[in-house]
Amino acid sequence: MSNGSQSFLNRRCAAFLLSVAATAFSPDAFANDSVNVGGQIFVNQGLVAVGRIPANQRDALNETFGSGSGMAIDQASWTRDGETYMGTLYLLPDRGYNVEGTTDYKARLNKLAIELLPVKPGATPPAGQEQTGVKAKLDGLIMFTDDKGENLTGLDPVAVRPETNGLPVLPQTANGKISLDAEAIVRLPDGSMFVSDEYGPYIYRFDRDGKLLSATQPPKALLPMRKGEINFSSNNPGEGQKAPDPKDPDTGRQNNQGLEGLSLTPDGKFLIAVLQSAARQDGGDSKATRFTTRALVYDATDPAKLKLAHEYAVLLPTFQNKDKTVVAAQSEILALSDKHFLMLARDSDNGQGVKGDTSKYRKIELVDLSGATDIAGTAFDGEKPLAPKGVLDASVTPARWADFIDINDNTQLNRFGLHNGPPKDKNDLSEKWESMGIASVLDPSAPDDYFLFVGNDNDFLTQDGFQVGAAYKAEDGADVDSMFQVYRVTLPGIRQK
Repeated sequence: MSNGSQSFLNRRCAAFLLSVAATAFSPDAFANDSVNVGGQIFVNQGLVAVGRIPANQRDALNETFGSGSGMAIDQASWTRDGETYMGTLYLLPDRGYNVEGTTDYKARLNKLAIELLPVKPGATPPAGQEQTGVKAKLDGLIMFTDDKGENLTGLDPVAVRPETNGLPVLPQTANGKISLDAEAIVRLPDGSMFVSDEYGPYIYRFDRDGKLLSATQPPKALLPMRKGEINFSSNNPGEGQKAPDPKDPDTGRQNNQGLEGLSLTPDGKFLIAVLQSAARQDGGDSKATRFTTRALVYDATDPAKLKLAHEYAVLLPTFQNKDKTVVAAQSEILALSDKHFLMLARDSDNGQGVKGDTSKYRKIELVDLSGATDIAGTAFDGEKPLAPKGVLDASVTPARWADFIDINDNTQLNRFGLHNGPPKDKNDLSEKWESMGIASVLDPSAPDDYFLFVGNDNDFLTQDGFQVGAAYKAEDGADVDSMFQVYRVTLPGIRQK
């Protein structure tokens, strides 16, 4: 991909007007959405499969399964038999069921055997089979442990573990365990993993068995600081724990807005991490001004020692809701190169299981970093705000982005018995779509075609729940399945390693 992004499609990027150019074509009487970036055409061919895992599914520890906060597909396992595809998918839960405070939920990674039977783009599945295109069977799990073999926990951190054994200071809870609110995962060919978290916000490296090997601390500007000290609390204390004072950090990542997106470039050389929304000093102290987030690009040639190579400002999408401008925080990324990635951005509190029934914004954007200002190692990584009160520093050019996939598109959803909006039933999309992964279509005539899996974080909402030794029922009768939506997309020039 080149820097020639004058034709890079965009609808709106906060207050910036970008040059707009759209291309569309309709093979087989089906309208494809496409984006031209430097002469390369990225195509969304539409939804081709949907699948569910019941809300009351139990995992290998006999606890409630759910929360697809991150996803990794084992590319080596991916095979095709006629029109059916099979492979192994790893689904990452976050910190466990936590409506009122956090619990001592053991951090883990679920392994699933996946079978995909897609329809052709634009086709409608046979009646009664609209949501059976993805079949997922639990096939074990991996427990995350620290360097001494102790389980990591979802409990809100109330202390700081000192530097030791080459590890930086770490978020620690009252029971002495490291706190992890896992949000994204990258799995390397040898089975080792990078996991990003909300508390740090850190990038952790684990071996194939889940043992902690190293941890990468972000620039100081992103570390949560209270009264001049690092304080990793997210203001979600567990039973008997105290809330932090003050409840919000003074600077650094906002509560529950850590490294939500993490992805390795197809060549394996760079690891990209993106903060969910702006740091406190960059407008993140208000939901109306939190759109200036940051993309951190690490040199990953030595996985044991990530090095920050580049850093860019990314202005998150905004939308109108009841005459107010609202920021759509990002929930996941998928790297296409060290200069381009897909970014899933969405609203909150709308969909099955929560208050509202109609989402205003759930889209996958195509982000272009090629013309953005590299701020790595500058004063913006220290105490100088990048975007005070949400106003980006005049010396900085942000990344540009394009609408690529509208997850709320009822034209697509209705073919699979789904919808965005009333009636508020099990087919109304749930609130949090937070994970992405790709696998090749394995068609020599279409070498750039991939299946893009998108998964939801169902927040473990069920009426038949069990975690940390106790049964529970989600509030207001919520019973939200874990789900997969699969799109067929054309992504030129990203051959998987």
